[in-house]
Amino acid sequence: MLGFLTKGEAAPASNWTTPTNEEQKKLPLMEGIAMVVGVFLWLGSYLGMVGVLVPARIAEIDPDAKATALAAMSAIAMVVSTIANILEGAWSDRTRSRFGRRTPWLYFGSIGAAISIYFWGTADSITAIIAWDAIYMIFLNAIVAPLIAVLSDRVAPRHRGTISSMYAIGLSVGNYGGQILASFFIGVNEYYGVLLMALMALLSGPLSSVFLREKSTIGMPVEKLTLKNLSDNFAFPLKDCRDYYLALIGKLCVVSAQFTVSGYQLYILTDYIKLSNEESAGYIGIISTILMVMSIVLSLFSGPIADKFHWRKWPVVIASLLMSVGCIIPSFAPEAWLMLVYAAVAGVGYGIFSSLDQALNIDVLPNEKTAAKDLGILNIANNGGQVVGPVLSGIIIATLGYGYVFHLGCALALIGAILLAMIKKVK
Repeated sequence: MLGFLTKGEAAPASNWTTPTNEEQKKLPLMEGIAMVVGVFLWLGSYLGMVGVLVPARIAEIDPDAKATALAAMSAIAMVVSTIANILEGAWSDRTRSRFGRRTPWLYFGSIGAAISIYFWGTADSITAIIAWDAIYMIFLNAIVAPLIAVLSDRVAPRHRGTISSMYAIGLSVGNYGGQILASFFIGVNEYYGVLLMALMALLSGPLSSVFLREKSTIGMPVEKLTLKNLSDNFAFPLKDCRDYYLALIGKLCVVSAQFTVSGYQLYILTDYIKLSNEESAGYIGIISTILMVMSIVLSLFSGPIADKFHWRKWPVVIASLLMSVGCIIPSFAPEAWLMLVYAAVAGVGYGIFSSLDQALNIDVLPNEKTAAKDLGILNIANNGGQVVGPVLSGIIIATLGYGYVFHLGCALALIGAILLAMIKKVK
């Protein structure tokens, strides 16, 4: 897939350049729909597994070491995800085919992710669960990195806030909808839940490609790889990248904060608040619904308003502070209703954050030619946060107890807000 995938007639050069505001006066709705559908399906299936079905499976296999096992799985997944995201994003940038740069990877990732989910969810040992999670991460990132690059490939600056909001709607529904769906199978038939998650992953890339209708990239110039430019194509950016790294680390902190709580919510409900498995499944559904609804409502308004007033940075900073406040609330007492308050406050923050985050990311890119690779690295903060949060929570739980998980989430979101506020070239 590195420039010699398929042969065919060369497409016009206009298919390969990011449209300007003058060239793209109308909202690119199909690209937005592709984002909503694709992100919901890949993220919903991922979080349905890692947030609900896999923790339940681990608890069945080794109830005494479940928190440690989940943390170990998350740590290994983080390493694999980081490497896969950079490499697959870079390969996607360099892919030349009659199906475009992104579409072949979307299919490859979807098929592999579906197969991996099946074996991940039906594994009968902790070792097998960890191994299949690592394999799954390779295929998952083949969907994630190319799909987010569509924002840079196909969307003019004037529309990026709105399309980023559409991305955020998919993110919100996937973040919480996948866990709601998965929670229905806890204590009933987890196997069918695994099959549903695998089906969602399988559909992610193909359905996105239907809306994208990507043009051929045969004939699109591709820079020859040399030792001199290897770092530009396959490594972290090194030039004009101060704001880029502030966005990366700030986002990593904020997303990690979110998943310090949501990544362990099943165990928080059963071991900290002392609910039964059935009660916990019900509360997961309610918490996820509140988070999802709040996020979607805020996403609908945040992007268009930001486009109108040319805002990016400060709404994201305020959103991070709201998430910090939300995370600390359940620490006041081991009461289930405080988890609902957390969901409402954090949901508002996450809705604003996710609706503008990707637009902010594109505004700080150091090089448009390596957009998928550089956005893929930024997206490490997204996937990485979903891993780092649970890893840190596992350490805190083992040393201090569940109550301090909420302090951790609060601190991480606050640090993220400070770092994002330091970005200079975006308003």
